[in-house]
Amino acid sequence: MTANAAGPMESWAWPPDYDDAYRPEPGQRHWFPRRETMRADERDEAILRRIREVMAYAWEHSAFYREKWSAAGIDPSSVTSLADFEKVPVVRKDELRAEQAAHEPFGRYLCVPPGEVKHVNGTSGTTGRPTAFGINERDWRSVANAHARVMWAMGIRPDDTVLVASPLSLYWGSWGAYIGAERLGARVFPFGAGTTGQTARTVHWMRQMGVTVFYGTPSYALHVAEVAADEGIDPAALGLRKLFFSGEPGASIPAIRGRIAGAFGAQVYDSGSMAEVSPWMHLGAAADAPGVLCWQDLVYTEVCDPADYRRVPYGAEGTPVYTTLERTSQPMIRLVSGDLTRWEAPSADRGYTYPFLPRGIYGRIDDMFTIRGENVYPSAIDDVVMAAPGYGGEHRIIISRAEVMDELVVQVEHAGDMPGAEVAGWAESISGRLRVVLGVGANVIPVQQHTFDRTGFKARRVIDDRDLLGSIAASNGGQRGRP
Repeated sequence: MTANAAGPMESWAWPPDYDDAYRPEPGQRHWFPRRETMRADERDEAILRRIREVMAYAWEHSAFYREKWSAAGIDPSSVTSLADFEKVPVVRKDELRAEQAAHEPFGRYLCVPPGEVKHVNGTSGTTGRPTAFGINERDWRSVANAHARVMWAMGIRPDDTVLVASPLSLYWGSWGAYIGAERLGARVFPFGAGTTGQTARTVHWMRQMGVTVFYGTPSYALHVAEVAADEGIDPAALGLRKLFFSGEPGASIPAIRGRIAGAFGAQVYDSGSMAEVSPWMHLGAAADAPGVLCWQDLVYTEVCDPADYRRVPYGAEGTPVYTTLERTSQPMIRLVSGDLTRWEAPSADRGYTYPFLPRGIYGRIDDMFTIRGENVYPSAIDDVVMAAPGYGGEHRIIISRAEVMDELVVQVEHAGDMPGAEVAGWAESISGRLRVVLGVGANVIPVQQHTFDRTGFKARRVIDDRDLLGSIAASNGGQRGRP
């Protein structure tokens, strides 16, 4: 079908009702041709009707939403346009945690009887109170169908073997990838990650089982490639066709995706938003290139000004605000992500008529730090450092203080075969590139390869310690920017 194809939207009902036996022919590009290629303005009309249905449903079943909207003088009948919808008050993650603390275990935004909850996922609670996701069977099936659609757009097919290389725990990412691949008809290999020594076993199992698709975080994929080389195995010989990622920025950052694609000789796809708004693959790639599409008929995405949460124009930067369109158990209606992105208008030239985030999700507003008046995002540093020839595989970003001035220090591993005489100049070249890109200088301190631990999940590279610079310099013989 073309972008102007006529006919009703496929499986477009509230509550959602999918035919679990349906699957496109392997050569068909789109899972749902009409929904994925229709004119964006026609889809927006259908989305507006769906938003009104979701709001009416939440108003009836959720005291949390009813009280919140009543306090703002809003009810479902107030929304007669997508512009009206921008006036609906946003929901913040701390509100969800507070609501669950007051009304355990799922909060009053659970819109089904507690006995209907058949799956529990959630956050770990390492940075605050854990958040529990109560999922009924209808939503579990809807997420599986949604993820199968997006994975189909990535070119994953029933004859693939998909390795789920992230923890099989409360983490929604692992299970979302698992049930999406299962629904698509692929063989699923849930090997997981995070156990000591598991990465070496992962490499050998990948080869033994003929894995063709890898799911995990970008940092873990790079770790797998490094371990494979240590085991005497060329990562490109493992036979992967495709890798797709979520959980952290990277798959749309040119230097990182280039290292992954080069290591495995495979195509790289970005995806992922927030576990709270699963199907989290509603931000997902449909091409082997940086960026993700906003699959608006799964989760309606608004890129908003963080000051007033009104949509910014296409071409502008803001924070995504999400509204689930197929969730019945815990619907999220205008949930603020706190992430950072820039969006572009839909274009049929991409093969899908959804808005586009050309750099994916590339940071969080609260991850930004200011050095001498310049706003700096860690992902910008990652892109520069990881693109440097001779990069040894890991680095750390340290926000420090030299006397009264804040200072940016980047410790970077260099390749083990780099001659010692070249290391200082190599560090200076990275420092110069960072100054151009960031607009502020950085002390680049080269360190030996394998100085830093590798991760089996999400990388944590930023250290904010305003008193640390002196100790680093002292351990380095007092020579900043030198090995």
